[in-house]
Amino acid sequence: MDFETNNESILPNGKLSHSNHKNSMSKTRQESRTGSLVDNLDIDGLSWPSIGTKQRLNETVEQKQERIRKLASAVQTIFECIGEDPTREGLLRTPERYAQAMLFFSKGYEESIQDIINGAIFEEDYDEMVIVKNIDVFSLCEHHMVPFTGKISIGYIPNRRVLGLSKLARIAEMFSRRLQVQERLTKQIAVTLQEILKPKGVAVVMEASHLCMVMRGVEKPGSSTMTSTMLGCFREQAKTREEFLTLIRS
Repeated sequence: MDFETNNESILPNGKLSHSNHKNSMSKTRQESRTGSLVDNLDIDGLSWPSIGTKQRLNETVEQKQERIRKLASAVQTIFECIGEDPTREGLLRTPERYAQAMLFFSKGYEESIQDIINGAIFEEDYDEMVIVKNIDVFSLCEHHMVPFTGKISIGYIPNRRVLGLSKLARIAEMFSRRLQVQERLTKQIAVTLQEILKPKGVAVVMEASHLCMVMRGVEKPGSSTMTSTMLGCFREQAKTREEFLTLIRS
């Protein structure tokens, strides 16, 4: 599947990036350890930074402390609004602890594809399926700011280029450690691999449990949500897709 059409490229959030928006994208040519090049890898587009992401990544120690202070102040306001006493002993340090935890939960905003790949693309005469399955991920639902957790399985068929296996898990981790919806998370991983490797096909399947369904709303413990994105030969060839699904279930 070709992601370049009429000077537009599909970003992992499903939006189109126009080539004339020169200031919004940074084109790079990253040399791998084999000496080959990843041409026109759109680092910003594939990393999908939100407003303030680069400021957070490049901030000074003083700026980070100010960010933590603002987060802690917001948490104290939440305590007051729900009827708690933020000055009681058990809650005195909770706002700062939560602020630190939130920065960790969302650390994917401080990472980029370029840093994760770090040259680990190799020329290899291999054209069979590569699968890393049951990758544990943790994310925050962007609609309610409560966690969802699950497992992701990723497969691709190389087109003379392979990626270091640990990088598949790290890509999944980067996108999951942001405010997310499961459907977009699944697609972002698949599209990113398609753009980086230009393989014959990519398949990503995710199964997750959402606390917004368990703790509120329909309140259905034990329910799970499955999403998938199939690109290239996984989308076009039923036998290839079935082989992948069989292998990740075994």
